[in-house]
Amino acid sequence: MDYRDIVFLNVAENLSFSKAAGNLCISQPAVTKHIKELESRYKVNLFDRKGNKIFLTRAGELVYNSLKKIEGVYRELDFEVGKLSNISTGEFILGASSTISQYVIPRVMASFHKRYPGIKIHLINGNSFDMEQLLLKKTIDMALVENESSQLDIRYVDFMDDELITVTGAASVYAKRRNIGLEDFKQFPIVLREVGSGTLEVVKSALISSGIDFDGLNTHVHLGSTESIKNFLLDFDGIAVVSEKAVLSELYINQLVKLNVSGLSIPRKFRVAVCKGYESSMVRMFMDFLLQYNF
Repeated sequence: MDYRDIVFLNVAENLSFSKAAGNLCISQPAVTKHIKELESRYKVNLFDRKGNKIFLTRAGELVYNSLKKIEGVYRELDFEVGKLSNISTGEFILGASSTISQYVIPRVMASFHKRYPGIKIHLINGNSFDMEQLLLKKTIDMALVENESSQLDIRYVDFMDDELITVTGAASVYAKRRNIGLEDFKQFPIVLREVGSGTLEVVKSALISSGIDFDGLNTHVHLGSTESIKNFLLDFDGIAVVSEKAVLSELYINQLVKLNVSGLSIPRKFRVAVCKGYESSMVRMFMDFLLQYNF
């Protein structure tokens, strides 16, 4: 790709000339020069500048989407040329929801790297909704999500079973209960994940199916990660609903206590998400590896 295109993509994805300059190890005036040359080439403004903030124009969005496709073609070319010499090389950008990125996928990535050391994997994490948006924008090649809802332009494939369980801190006043009912669940103070989290979406759906008014829960706070919830529970007289895979260590050392909720079970699936239509060879390779992985 032309270096000006690379600079443009960096500015567009950060919406910042200074961040792009830092990422590319060039000066901010150099970034500005490259963008002006690109705008001169297309005879149109690619960014709107409002105060200290910049935004892509409609032309900028068109150029961005086209260049992301071209970038993908170049990475696919590197991969296919490497295969001619029986050498797997290339670059792969993976997005994963918070739970999956912290507790599931690192081991898979390490195993994949052992088999294909020439392929560089970049991992981006956030909540499931954010990862789907990045996928649709072609910022990532594949997303691993934990929500139940589906986007029309995305194909989903289940790759792992999970279960959401109710836990409390070992020092909590509820720790000795062990078994509680739905009425207890509704009344106990609870900490939940943030809006956009796949975990929150699944919890809400399961509670509604069990006849529980989700909005009527005694919710004290929403936090942006399971790690923050686990730390919060250490000094909180209340409960949380989290992935069982995320708290295995804490349950083992009795830092957290599992509470069995009569009449409430929340199984779910972790899913691979890819854009419908063309899938690159690297996407298919990583998906095959993931689906065959022995968790």
